[in-house]
Amino acid sequence: MYKIKTYNKISKSGLEVFDDKYTVGDEVENADGAIVRSAALHDTEFPATLKAIARAGAGTNNIPIERCSEQGIVVFNTPGANANAVKELVIAGLLISSRRVISGIEWAKTLKGNGAEVGKMVEKGKGAFTGPEIKGKTLGVIGLGAIGVMVANAANHLGMTVYGYDPYLSVKSAWNLNHNSVYINDINEIFAKCDYITIHVPLTDSTKNLINAETIAKCKDGVRILNFARGGLVNNDAIKAALESGKVAAYVTDFPSDEILDTDGVIAIPHLGASTPESEDNCASMAAKELIDYIENGNIVNSVNLPEVTMPRSGKNRVCVIHKNIPNMLTKITGLISDDGINIENLLNKSRGDYAYTMLDIADVETEQLKEEIADIEGVIKVRII
Repeated sequence: MYKIKTYNKISKSGLEVFDDKYTVGDEVENADGAIVRSAALHDTEFPATLKAIARAGAGTNNIPIERCSEQGIVVFNTPGANANAVKELVIAGLLISSRRVISGIEWAKTLKGNGAEVGKMVEKGKGAFTGPEIKGKTLGVIGLGAIGVMVANAANHLGMTVYGYDPYLSVKSAWNLNHNSVYINDINEIFAKCDYITIHVPLTDSTKNLINAETIAKCKDGVRILNFARGGLVNNDAIKAALESGKVAAYVTDFPSDEILDTDGVIAIPHLGASTPESEDNCASMAAKELIDYIENGNIVNSVNLPEVTMPRSGKNRVCVIHKNIPNMLTKITGLISDDGINIENLLNKSRGDYAYTMLDIADVETEQLKEEIADIEGVIKVRII
């Protein structure tokens, strides 16, 4: 019997992925796995039993990644599960940044009470809310992951010329990107060429304040900037100054903050990017499947702190070892198993940064003794035998 702790209200369809081998709920103690959405876990003390945390969403800023790595806890996210929901809102953002629909609707509400004169007042006042079409304009997409590629492709179909930038472009993303999009190697070309810029990168030390006074100065006059990724990617002081000067025509963000809410030209959406029932179902289901495959088979897919390692089962027992990425670790592990007279039927080892993961399929043996012997190797963080 396995235990899964939930830290938020998780989609019912996602939790239905767990079969009767699992006990799931927010009151679960000594859990084997956990699913979380937005709950902050930085101050949470994790039990020694915890093997993995799955974030039902893409961002993992609410999870103490390094501490989890040190404790041998795999952290998963669900890239792409909410991509369509975010893509649709980005396309809406493109349109409302141009056509001044929001301010036009608010103005129309003020006409209430004017009876038969409303029609005439609309025709007289609508000129204040004109704006350009997006067809034929240029869109720069910074970050070509699951969401960025879908945005680029949708914008292509709407008649926009699309430039994409991503120094870490994956083969999968490259295959999915519409052939009409232009891949840019220098981010400065995005700033120089594009009428609209949308950002789809994680928030890291290197991407914080990616849009700042210096990068805005490189942009076209009247550029429109969209941020549906993370609030910290855009410097609030810089965007306010650019809106006030007219350098930036509009800033659409899914991350309202007190500093920008009173600024003309800011369209602040209350973090609705992934707020669809379909997205919540997809994220929860993917998170549950990731936990199940890791708990029952040791396979790691979509981890943010450990390498991707998957292997079909070929032995009675599977040895799963999380360890430091230091010399001779694999030799020590396999040597110990060989010295015990155990045949290794299959093996896979990969590393990611300071950490590595080794899976070995072996014959039926005394697992507790072997587990203790491997755990005693210097540099080993956590051992499981499934």
